[in-house]
Amino acid sequence: MSQSLFPKQLKSILSQGYLFALPICCLYNQAKAQSSYELNTGWKCAPIAEVKTDGVKLSQAAFETNTWVPATVPGTVLTTLLNNKKVPDPFFGMNNEQIPDIYKTGPDYYTYWFVKDFKETPVQKGDQVYLNFRGVNYSCDVFLNGHKLNQNIQKGMFLRFSFNVTAFLAKDGNNRLAVLVHPPDVVGNANGGQGGDGTIARNVGLQYTAGWDWIQPVRDRNTGIWDKVTLQKTGAVRITDPHVVTLVPGIRFPDGPQKPAIIQVSAELSNPTATEIAGVVKYELDGKTISKAVTIKPASKQLVSFNDYTLQNPKLWWPNGYGPQNLYDLKISFVANGNKLSDQQSIKIGVRQLTSEYNEHTGSRQIEVNGQKIFIKGGDWIISDEMLRFSDARYDAEIRFHRDMNLNLIRVWGGAMIERPEFFDACDKYGLLVFQDLWGSGDCNGRWVDPMKLDDQWTRRKYPDDHKLFLQSAEDQIKMVRNHASMAIWCGGNEITPPEDILLALRDTILPKLDNTRWFVDYSNSDSMSHNTIGDNGDGPYGIQPLSVFWEYKTFPFNSEVGSIGLSDYESLKRFIPTEHLNPPVYDEKSKKTKTDEVWDYHKYIGYDTSISKYGTVKNAEDFAFKAQLVNYDQYRGLAEGFTSHMWDWYTGFIIWKTQNPWTAMRGQMYDYYLDPNACLYGLHKGSEPFHIMYNPVNGMVMVANNTFKARRSMMLVVKVYDMNGKDSLITQVFADIGPTTTKKYFSIKQEISDAATKEGVFLSLQLLDTDKKPITENVYWIADHRGDYSGLQKMKQSNLTVKAKYIGEDKLEVTLDNSQNSNLAFFNRLSLVDAETKTRLLPTFFSDNYVTVLPGERKRIIIDYPAKADKKNLLVAISGWNTQLTYTTIGNN
Repeated sequence: MSQSLFPKQLKSILSQGYLFALPICCLYNQAKAQSSYELNTGWKCAPIAEVKTDGVKLSQAAFETNTWVPATVPGTVLTTLLNNKKVPDPFFGMNNEQIPDIYKTGPDYYTYWFVKDFKETPVQKGDQVYLNFRGVNYSCDVFLNGHKLNQNIQKGMFLRFSFNVTAFLAKDGNNRLAVLVHPPDVVGNANGGQGGDGTIARNVGLQYTAGWDWIQPVRDRNTGIWDKVTLQKTGAVRITDPHVVTLVPGIRFPDGPQKPAIIQVSAELSNPTATEIAGVVKYELDGKTISKAVTIKPASKQLVSFNDYTLQNPKLWWPNGYGPQNLYDLKISFVANGNKLSDQQSIKIGVRQLTSEYNEHTGSRQIEVNGQKIFIKGGDWIISDEMLRFSDARYDAEIRFHRDMNLNLIRVWGGAMIERPEFFDACDKYGLLVFQDLWGSGDCNGRWVDPMKLDDQWTRRKYPDDHKLFLQSAEDQIKMVRNHASMAIWCGGNEITPPEDILLALRDTILPKLDNTRWFVDYSNSDSMSHNTIGDNGDGPYGIQPLSVFWEYKTFPFNSEVGSIGLSDYESLKRFIPTEHLNPPVYDEKSKKTKTDEVWDYHKYIGYDTSISKYGTVKNAEDFAFKAQLVNYDQYRGLAEGFTSHMWDWYTGFIIWKTQNPWTAMRGQMYDYYLDPNACLYGLHKGSEPFHIMYNPVNGMVMVANNTFKARRSMMLVVKVYDMNGKDSLITQVFADIGPTTTKKYFSIKQEISDAATKEGVFLSLQLLDTDKKPITENVYWIADHRGDYSGLQKMKQSNLTVKAKYIGEDKLEVTLDNSQNSNLAFFNRLSLVDAETKTRLLPTFFSDNYVTVLPGERKRIIIDYPAKADKKNLLVAISGWNTQLTYTTIGNN
């Protein structure tokens, strides 16, 4: 029997001045602790089949681990195998088929021991040391220096746990930690269904790992110590689960002096020692200190709530597009009598108030921030990386891309996870509200009849097996992220409610107690969110649509999933498709079927069908991918414009399915897995502008959408058309105005456009100019001929575009694009920042705009932000377009 510390042994520990704590869920990492560091290097691992001893011996320094392989922690078993070159890259080609699937191998194949040696000396009497795990998939046993720390197996992918290891640190400071990690209890059969045979949902864990229509199965089901492991040192009293609520009464505006806001702060204090501890708990905010004297009994926890604090003239936090994302530093600490700092945590908070109400006119929920209604323009998010290889930098880049799409919300899909604090940090920074599903999906959890599923609908409706674990995990994860300004909506699940006992506990008990200021919706397309008067599932349509659908077909009033395409360009495809498989799909008009290369199929290509042929005969994969970008741009600009045109009339919001991929898939993405954006991003960037001029392709109406809180007056609205040679004709120009948070129709130009486009198509230019005759918003459309083809584009002459680039700051440059007055348009130009020697793109790189069209006589300036690690001396700007040959431009100094 292992040398575990069970209750009968507590007496001896009490005599030493501290208590051993069995695993407890606690908030130890969302807020930065006083003295804490990660155990994220130097790990080793071995499969259980190769280890013939127990954890007690393994966790002693005398046990030899020289033959073990380096382990990636945080990470999964599959990540470790990949990093040790034991398996091929599952993101490339069909390599994933070469990796054994856990359903066929049995769970022991991916059951691993992980060992970590670290230095930490025993602390002074009364001080405490905690070993914190933020995520292990799926269950584990933990040993330290010959002692088993958990009495029962620790289970739950989404359950943080912590051990007080003060009594077990080695006297010489040389410690060994050993963790035996088991895969999910039910690994599921990855049979090609959505979530495979569905049984993966019997766990409280990730469902997509058994495969979906946008991802192949993850072979180890992400078994491993997948999230952070930290060692934390405190005094006698530890702070856990601080909670900050901000109340901003009234209707506010981003500018000018503000009336006060109310700040409510609470925290749990724990005292594991055998001695009563008296002291002061306090927090610092905006230069002020608020404190409270407390006494904490031995071996106890105490919830401490401060009196409401009035913050004068607060700097408010707003969603992207509506105002700045101001953040305050709040530091909470406990000082014991004798003025000894025991524990301290730092939190960034945004002062804002979220409310929602049912809009009777649209038949859907409406979100308000600081008293102002916010038209939701959102994107559905799966997870940053299918193998859970997370980083602060990657989160920041991905959320920044969403900011650049001019979105204001991200919905985290229920087949994945409650996202990490670092994800929310980035959302706080860039102003993305978060709609957070809990764990469940209509596919796995029984909404529909599905012959691919092992169990019937009634059985699947009861998933997961362990409802108590689900609720325990939900409580823990809610505490982990509730202080983030961006966290806006809790949702019971994707396209289905959780089982009734779970739903009622969340709605009536857990959320009112732990986080009562946010809207809870029972599932992602619930009638309480978006009243379904059409029938069917309550979301969609998916796939490529005629633009008329977005403008004239009324879908669901708060549509949680609409869209789907997202093929990236040729440079992206080359990263994961073998050369011999770079074959473009071929659509057969007679059979209405597409012949697709097997690797494209494997990476979930979704058909562009006749959309590509409108731009001319496809020459090769590179040509196909470039023409797909024209479709991408037009689709997502049209989607955003169509929905926005009916703001507050038909809709209170829309959420695009989906905006990113955690794997090298070929659908539903604005940028690829390698963080290289495609034209979807910039079409959405254009169509979702906070202040935006647009054209309805159905009735020819010129409109403006104003998603800001300010009225606009004295603007000149200019409408021109350009033929394929660049000759322009003025249709009209009029002075225009518009009120705040609304859309406005001005006039129809349907007949004029129809006449101009009949023969070979035409370009339509819309501009709104300020009183200095500078563009406030502008938009260029390419209109098809009378057959619906883009015949004129195929006859365009090469442009005379002039490109200049210069550095304008650290990690930033400006590109100037000049088109001569008597030239044709320089159409659809893609800018890249590349290595001067290899000509490969520098990633991630951020562009103020891309896939740009430059009119005759026009100058455009594009700002490029690039990674700080890049060597300035070895960079070039690459540009190519529909009628612009690929050129490379050197970058000068400012």
